[in-house]
Amino acid sequence: MSTTRRRLLRGAARLLPVALLLAVSAHSAFAAEGKRLKVGITLHPYYSFVANIVGDRADIVPLIDGHSNPHNYTPVPDDMKRVTTMDVLVVNGIGHDEWAFDIVKAGGREKNLPLIYANDGVALIPIAQDEGQAKVVNPHTFVSTTAAIQQIYTIAKGLGEIDKANAAFYRENARNYAARIRKMKAEFSAKLADVDVAGFRCATMHGGYGYLMQEFGLQVTAVIEPRHGVEPTARQLAETIDRIKAANVQVLFAEKFFASKLADTIKQATGVQMYSFSHMSEGDYAPELYEREMRQNLETLVQAIHDVAGKKSGS
Repeated sequence: MSTTRRRLLRGAARLLPVALLLAVSAHSAFAAEGKRLKVGITLHPYYSFVANIVGDRADIVPLIDGHSNPHNYTPVPDDMKRVTTMDVLVVNGIGHDEWAFDIVKAGGREKNLPLIYANDGVALIPIAQDEGQAKVVNPHTFVSTTAAIQQIYTIAKGLGEIDKANAAFYRENARNYAARIRKMKAEFSAKLADVDVAGFRCATMHGGYGYLMQEFGLQVTAVIEPRHGVEPTARQLAETIDRIKAANVQVLFAEKFFASKLADTIKQATGVQMYSFSHMSEGDYAPELYEREMRQNLETLVQAIHDVAGKKSGS
C-alpha cells in the first residue's frame, strides 16, 4: 500500500489535531523569539496563496526549486536544508506532494514542524486508481476557483494560529484575495450565461481538471493518461478512443507546454478540437501566478464551449 493511500485511509480528521498541536507549540516558540515567520510551501499555487495572505509580514520558503516538476519529484540535499529553516509548511497532503513528507522526515522535522493541510475543508472528488481499484481522491484542487478560495481561508486560519500578532491582517488579506478570485469566476460565468452546455463533451490528457469542470457543471468523459506522465497501453488507448467516439466528445484538453504524440493520435482518430490548460506547476514562483494562470484557463474553457456551441449552431 502506497504512502498516499495510507494517509488518505487514515483521514484528514485524524491528521488535523496533530497539525494543530504542533502549531500551538510552534506559536509559543515563535512568539517568545519575536522572529519573522518563515512559511514553507510545496506547490506554485500555494506560493501565490501565501504571498497574497501574508503580504510583507512573513517570508515564503519554497520547498523545491520552481523549475522542478512536482510530479514524481525526487528530493535532493538542498531540500533538506530548506526545510530546517521553516516555521510552518503548507502542503497539498492528498497526493500531489507526497515527496514533501519524505523531506520533512529526512530533515529531522517530523516532530517539530507544523503542517497546514490546505485541503482540509475542500469537497474532494474521488477517483479509482488502476492499482487494485482502491478509491483515492483527485489532488488537483487548486485548478479551481471554488476549491482555491477554501484553501486560502484554511491557510490564513492556520497561519493566524501560529502568528497571532498578524492573524487579523492575514484574515483580511485572505478575504480580499478570495474576493478577487470570486469576481474572476463570476466574470467568466457571465460569458456562459446564454450558452447551453448540456451537450458539451470533453476528454483530458490527465485528471487534473475535474474540479474546474465541476465548477461549471461539466463532466470529463475520458481521461487519457492512467496517471500523470504515464502513457496508456495500446489497448487502453484504443478503448479510450472508442469511448470518445461513442460519447461524441468534441474537445480534448491537454496540458500547456507538454506536447504529446498521443494527443495528435487522438485528434486524428476522433476529430476532437484541442485546447491547452495550465497546470500551474512549473516556473518562477510569483504572487500573481495563480490569478494569471487561472484566468488563462477560464478563457480557454469559455472559448472551447463557445466554439462547440458555434459549431452546433452552424455559425
